[in-house]
Amino acid sequence: MCPVTAQTDARPAIEAVWRIESARLIAGLARMVHDVGLAEELAQDALVSALEQWPETGVPKNPGAWLMAVAKRRAIDGFRRRENLDRKLVELGRDLETSPQPSEDDIAEALDDQIGDDLLRLVFTSCHPVLSTEARVALTLRLLGGLTTDEIARAFLVPESTVAQRIVRAKRTLAKKKVPFEVPEGEELATRLGDVLEVVYLIFNEGYSATAGQDWVRPSLCAEALRLGRVLAELAPKEPEVHGLVALMEIQASRLRARIGPDGEPVLLLDQNRGRWDQLLIRRGLAALRRAEATGVPVGSYTLQAAIAACHARARTAEETDWDQIAALYAVLARLSPSPVVELNRAVAVSMARGPAAGLELVDSLAGDPAMAKYHLLPSVRGDLLAKLGRTAEARAEFERAAELTRNERERALLLDRAENAVHS
Repeated sequence: MCPVTAQTDARPAIEAVWRIESARLIAGLARMVHDVGLAEELAQDALVSALEQWPETGVPKNPGAWLMAVAKRRAIDGFRRRENLDRKLVELGRDLETSPQPSEDDIAEALDDQIGDDLLRLVFTSCHPVLSTEARVALTLRLLGGLTTDEIARAFLVPESTVAQRIVRAKRTLAKKKVPFEVPEGEELATRLGDVLEVVYLIFNEGYSATAGQDWVRPSLCAEALRLGRVLAELAPKEPEVHGLVALMEIQASRLRARIGPDGEPVLLLDQNRGRWDQLLIRRGLAALRRAEATGVPVGSYTLQAAIAACHARARTAEETDWDQIAALYAVLARLSPSPVVELNRAVAVSMARGPAAGLELVDSLAGDPAMAKYHLLPSVRGDLLAKLGRTAEARAEFERAAELTRNERERALLLDRAENAVHS
């Protein structure tokens, strides 16, 4: 096989290996060098070596171990150049120095003891509260998801340079603040875990209901968030809210195929063909919900939201939905995590259980909340309730206002269509 053909054939395999192994590679390196930025550079160097060598030699039996060995040698070379061998060589490379060509199996075995802890450390580092929310999301997708800056930029509809700057600044901030590469303990663990779960759910929500652009959903982001959630569930199996979030994402992701029509237009929950819901994801979600509830710890907000999603998943038709149970769960959620968005969702459930007038009363109580001033779903829900009450002119005005507030083109078209239908219904 000629070199060009070999390189063409090897590249997809290398990209697949990188997507699978990059997080573990960076995590292991960060533990050793105590610098996330340097760890990523070393991992990238190892990737370049793979691109150069694997087309000729073939993909190794244990590609992750191969990449780690190359990255560790690069680290040793770098420390040697900076005349900082004494501590770092002991820490990084004693075995590699005495055995220049270690077997892949030996390296893999040595990594296995640490890899779970390393990944968890990397999760908490990339989601550290010293970083802005945008930086946490970008860094998490880069380090743990293996996404390129271009992929992240396209997912969030921002310039690639913006994402690159966020990632660079995030790594500089972590280094400047001397953020320890560790899993927090005690009360700090619970607080910081909430930060981590928030980042993962932000990524999922951007895929489930895109805030801007031409696409209503971005399944690749949902898939990435789900993968991160499943990893977290393996790394922190005793944390109920991790399982609660995984359950919520699994069940919501089960609807993705039904959320869009033939031309990419949005299809709302009650109008979806439930035969297109992914039953495997629903079963996985319900199993994760049972794990969350079985811990014996009082349920948290993600577990409650998963329980609400489960009510929809268990209903074979929209008419069979237990809206009284959903309204009751939202009432509990509102007490646990009070927010106007939760109240708006509760209003929808109440309207389905007790009629649109009861829901409209709750919606109108939110009208003066500053947090809802530019939230397009408030006038959207209000328009729907007004239409059901026959107040079509008011409904149209609300749908049009919602259309002005949304930045998603598909959603805007849907809302304008509903405004038109409100008049002619």
